[in-house]
Formats: sequence, structure tokens, C-alpha cells
Amino acid sequence: MTSLVDRLDGPLFFPVTPCDDQERLNLEAFREHVRDGVAAGCGAVFACCGTGEFPSLGLADYAACVAAAVEETAGRVPVIAGTGYATTLAAGFSAAAEEAGADGLLALPPYLVQADQEGLKRHYQALADGTRLPVILYQRDNAIFEPRTVVELARHPGIIGFKDGHGDLDLLQRIISAVRSASAGLLYFNGLPTAEMSALAYRGLGITRYSSAVFCFLPGVAMAFHKALLSGDDAVTDRLIDEFYRPLVELRRQGAGYAVSLIKAGVRLRGLDAGPVRAPLCEPAPEHVKRLGELIERALEITEGR
Repeated sequence: MTSLVDRLDGPLFFPVTPCDDQERLNLEAFREHVRDGVAAGCGAVFACCGTGEFPSLGLADYAACVAAAVEETAGRVPVIAGTGYATTLAAGFSAAAEEAGADGLLALPPYLVQADQEGLKRHYQALADGTRLPVILYQRDNAIFEPRTVVELARHPGIIGFKDGHGDLDLLQRIISAVRSASAGLLYFNGLPTAEMSALAYRGLGITRYSSAVFCFLPGVAMAFHKALLSGDDAVTDRLIDEFYRPLVELRRQGAGYAVSLIKAGVRLRGLDAGPVRAPLCEPAPEHVKRLGELIERALEITEGR
């Protein structure tokens, strides 16, 4: 676990999970996608998570993807697998990830129910108890933690990180302070959609690790933003936000599920046959895909001087 903590650095790559028109897994395209991401300089591969359509994957396809990611990375960067649903089902996915050779788990919110703090604590402790893999908590949707709950979970030796997809910076600061005051330790991640938009704010809290969906289809742009963020080159980050990331977020808001389907469309526009999104998601409107192509060209002009 110490080794994983030391290795989780750089833009975090959340690959899409390619399929054909019948929603059958295209494992060779997935392998190519992972290879390209590693070659581009990602800090880790988060396989079968939100961008990878985890809720739409059966256990067999999930296990095949995690194993393929492990093979393609060949130890160069860590592979973190998504896990989720209710406690029993999450244990099954966690076991499959462990068998496939993953380095850790990203624990997505439990399925459907609105649990209280004690219930959330029981769920994530049981998940961590049931695996040898280190676990990263993911705060979003129906899994919103109070600081005292995170302190208790941080004391579990198998829980190493906290990814925030909620965006309440006051709550997050109180969580960080409470964990620090309790002499516990966690890695913190910005997990908001298009995390680059909030990266400067999270940097103010000392959080520079984040998931980059843009890395899926524009790794060079994502790397340029990350380098500027860490070096304090706010002129570069501001320009990319103003001319690419903000328009991208505005486009993402034009349709339900675009946080995934628009990213998969971007991967296709950049030449990888990733296929459509799986049900219940739908494809972006043609005019939105056209706009995405224009934004891609603008981002490349900025970072490559076209």
C-alpha cells in the first residue's frame, strides 16, 4: 500500500470501455486505448470506473478489462479498478480485480439507497475488510461523508484515499482538517467532471491529483494543463480554461450523460473505434459532436501552436 501511495501521481487516466454496435466488449480497442494513455504519460490507469461505464459492465467483461489493463501497463503505472453496488456485489467485483492483478480499488457509491453515516461506514469498512487491495473512497451522489466518518474510515489500514466528486470545498476542507487533526492520513483527489475546471481551487486546498476525462482523447492537452498547474503557470491554465475547458463544460451540460458519452465521442473523433455508449446512456446529438470537434482543434492550436 505504501508503494501505491508513492506511485499515484500525474494525470489520472480513466479510459473508456470500447464496444461494438451490439454493446459487446472490444477488448483489443481497450488495450490500444490503455497503451496510448501510458505512452502519453498518465500517472495511473483507473479501469472500469465512471468514464469506463462500470454500471453497464458484466463481471466477465469487467475482469477481462482489468486484466488487460494490468498486462498493457506492465507495472509502469498502477492500475486501479472501479468497484461498487451494494456490499455483497462490490465484494465480487473487488475479488475479480484482485485476481486480475489490479493495484487498488476506487469504491464508487453504493447502489440506489440513501444511507446514513453509520451505514456508509459499515459498507466501506466491509469492502476494505474483504480485499487485500488498497481502497480509495469516492464521495459523490448518495455517498456524502461527514468529517467524523472519514476520520474513522481513514483509520482502516486498507483505506488510503478520498476522491471528491461532490464539490463542496467547505466540507472538503473540514474533512482534510479533521483527518489531519486525528493524525490519520489519506491521499486526496479532485474527482469532479472535467476536473481541470476546478483544479486551481483544489490546488488551494493542497490537492493536485485529479481524474482527467480529457486525457482519454487529448492526452497532450491534459499533460500541458497538468504541467502548468504544478508549475504555477496560471497564464497557460487560464487560457486553456477560457478557450477549451469552459466551452467543453458548457457543451457537456447540453445533454444527460454527456460526462461519459461526449468523452467517448471524443475518443472516436481522435481515431480509436471505441463504439457507442451502452444503455441507458445515449449518443450526443450530431451538432454537439461537431462542436466537440471544433473544441478539439482549438485545444490543439493552443498546445501545439497549430
